Amino acid sequence: MPLALVALAVTAFAIGTTEFAAMGLLPQVADSLHVSVPQAGWLISAYALGVVVGAPLLTALAAGRPRKAVLVALAALFATGNLLCAVAPDFWTLAAARLITGLPHGAFFGAGAVAAAELVAPDRRARAVAVMFSGLTVANIVGVPAATLLGQHLGWRATMLVVVVVAAGGTLAIARLVPALPSAEQAGLRHELRAFRSGQLWLALATVVFGCGGMFAYYSYIAPLLTEVSGFATGSVTLVLALFGAGMTIGNVLGGFAADRALRPTVCAAFVLLAAALALFAVTAHARWSAALTVVLIGLFGFAIVPAVQTLVMQKARSAPTLASATVQGAFNLANAQGAYFGGLALDAGFGWTSPTLVGSGLAASGALIAALAWAADRRRPAPVAVEPAAAEPTATVEAAAALVTASMH
Repeated sequence: MPLALVALAVTAFAIGTTEFAAMGLLPQVADSLHVSVPQAGWLISAYALGVVVGAPLLTALAAGRPRKAVLVALAALFATGNLLCAVAPDFWTLAAARLITGLPHGAFFGAGAVAAAELVAPDRRARAVAVMFSGLTVANIVGVPAATLLGQHLGWRATMLVVVVVAAGGTLAIARLVPALPSAEQAGLRHELRAFRSGQLWLALATVVFGCGGMFAYYSYIAPLLTEVSGFATGSVTLVLALFGAGMTIGNVLGGFAADRALRPTVCAAFVLLAAALALFAVTAHARWSAALTVVLIGLFGFAIVPAVQTLVMQKARSAPTLASATVQGAFNLANAQGAYFGGLALDAGFGWTSPTLVGSGLAASGALIAALAWAADRRRPAPVAVEPAAAEPTATVEAAAALVTASMH
């Protein structure tokens, strides 16, 4: 495994820690800045807005520039955003800093996925993408609990400063370890935008928005479900969430391996299994041991989708995958928003704490249906007249390799 992939994973770890640790530190932030906890929750929305806006914007600005330089700049911007968060004197300054911190998120994962795929042999593309995303999954096992604990004892600003150090280390590692990855000769904003003419690309993004919304419908309300239904003590919820992170890590690895062997079947199977696990959780949540086991399975099946969908989108974006790959991160955040919204509607309607998991199951099933329809439509398309050679230029190589891989949450 190239050390360059580790450098990408370190920055992904910092991003995952920043995105999710803020949820556990809202009471400390609220007390420190003299706002209510619901108002402090706007910091989560500010980061998500930064992701949605920054993914296409920064990717467009970076179009045509060498990928290594782009990755270094994005990682440095992320570290700077966290530093601004750590020194923010008031709530609104912190909210603005959170938005800035979210801007490079999608663009980094988009450019990073393409770079990771170019660093390895064609039959290992999905696994390379999975290695980069392993930083995100490990953040949920180690980074988020550690950051929450640190913030509870030393204050939330200390957590932000630690993330700055990790992000700065990732930036330096990318600068040192990632080889030069120049953009293709045709690269540019207009060239990248042509990818969005593909109906298959829009179907792939739809599987993320709707299908992955299922996992977020469940995850948004996991803490009260575990305490009110499963009977876990409040202090034990962090441990269960770490189990969820372990499932995500396993699923990320397995999804990468499966995707390198069968693209479309892996996508469809992952969504079907996620839908089944979410439906099962409505039953198993009533006992602690079965709830913990099902949480692991949901994390596993839910994150098996991530390296798959990234590589599927790169395939459907043809020879201009960077902007489309970054757009996936915006799609994940839309999935987060609509999953939490529909799960909340079920709770407001009085259907009980397990109802968001059933809503999530339905959303995941819709993702499986869209993926199956896209697969059927792809099979009916005539085969291309010519096949790109294995030794093509970088973006064409990504396309050919990503055809072996499969395709939806910090």
